[in-house]
Amino acid sequence: MTGLRRRSALASLLAFACLASVSIAQEFNGSGPIVIGPIEENPLEYRPVDPADTLSYEPLEESPLVLGAERVITEVTAETAEMAQGAVVRALDKIAGERRDITLRAGEIARWGLLELRLGECRYPVDNPEGDAFAWLVIGVEGQEAPVFSGWMIASSPALNAMDHHRYDVWVIRCTTS
Repeated sequence: MTGLRRRSALASLLAFACLASVSIAQEFNGSGPIVIGPIEENPLEYRPVDPADTLSYEPLEESPLVLGAERVITEVTAETAEMAQGAVVRALDKIAGERRDITLRAGEIARWGLLELRLGECRYPVDNPEGDAFAWLVIGVEGQEAPVFSGWMIASSPALNAMDHHRYDVWVIRCTTS
């Protein structure tokens, strides 16, 4: 046999062996017919909880395996937030591929495409006016009675409380002070 014939013979033998192994793996094991019947108990049905089965609220014992000294936090600092006059939000139309930065003043309503954006207020930390702005927005879409979003949006974490809409995305960029 020539080299080419030998290779084609090996290839066809290998293909036949693979097909035979697949057909063996697909054979029915004969353990009996599949029986379809009703489920005895509905797991989603409400059942009152037995008070004996509830968790106890006793404090946990300290583990003897804790390494190192105890660390006590004695100082708690709270950031103070300033109220801004307005905010800049970015809107994206995912279908048209357009985006626009929209400047809103507190209490103002702006329209872009089918969106209606209303800014309640915008706040920012005194120590970091450029970052961590958060704004209360109510966003509606033309033709829908209920707003598609109502709540706080945080500039540094837009996915934390995002607007869920198939066509539009809106997120806060920063607060405006003038």
